[in-house]
Amino acid sequence: MKLKLTIEYAGTRYSGWQVQKNARTIQGEIQAAIRETGAQRFEIYGSGRTDAGVHALAQVAHLDIDSSLPPDTLRRRINDNLPADINVLRIERVRHRFHARHDAVARSYLYQIARRRTAFGKAYVWWVKDALDLGAMRLTAARFVGMHDFQAFSDDDPDEKSTQALVDTLDLHERGDLLLVHIEGSHFLWKMVRRLVGVLVEVGRGGLDVDAAAALLEGPSPLPARLTAPASGLFLERVYYPGDPRHLPVEPFLALRPYA
Repeated sequence: MKLKLTIEYAGTRYSGWQVQKNARTIQGEIQAAIRETGAQRFEIYGSGRTDAGVHALAQVAHLDIDSSLPPDTLRRRINDNLPADINVLRIERVRHRFHARHDAVARSYLYQIARRRTAFGKAYVWWVKDALDLGAMRLTAARFVGMHDFQAFSDDDPDEKSTQALVDTLDLHERGDLLLVHIEGSHFLWKMVRRLVGVLVEVGRGGLDVDAAAALLEGPSPLPARLTAPASGLFLERVYYPGDPRHLPVEPFLALRPYA
């Protein structure tokens, strides 16, 4: 039986999605929870990896499992065995050839920047103390939309895999004292989103102008790596498959109301 799992998690306590030796990971916790249901033979594959400390609002995985339990019963039993910061939202039967990663047609990420100190949301935002020029940040974001070589924004080796990626949208939204960076595209390279956010913030601070930021697409540069935004503010928002609605409303993970 092949099942599609939609999963939310807070990544703060974990070393990313993928199973690693001597480290707690999201995939490792889910596998342990599935074993607790009595399943002996199964394999689970995620739509992609998230790094240490990165969160997910709707990660997708597929599960090949030999089980007679109805999907929703299996979901409840898995959740009973998971820590509180990982939750399986849905389990549904899918066709035998469905693959969570290979069948995905797009992904979107949300990055939350706090413009004030917060007592409650520290694990889910990057607090930027400096005033930010949103106009300059939006002009820069527009330069990154389209098909580009994002080699300077990733640790992926261009000799081993392509560093080209299509960014469909890269927008900034204000929600109270939160600034939301929303990006949607075909796929994303390792650390690409956090480095894009870091460059946008540096432009907003006045440390980099729009043209200099756009020029980072022209070849290798150490600057984006130095400006990498913290993992705490990043959420895998959605994974899209053929027929899924696109460009859905952008909603913050938490409310951060302005000071009175």
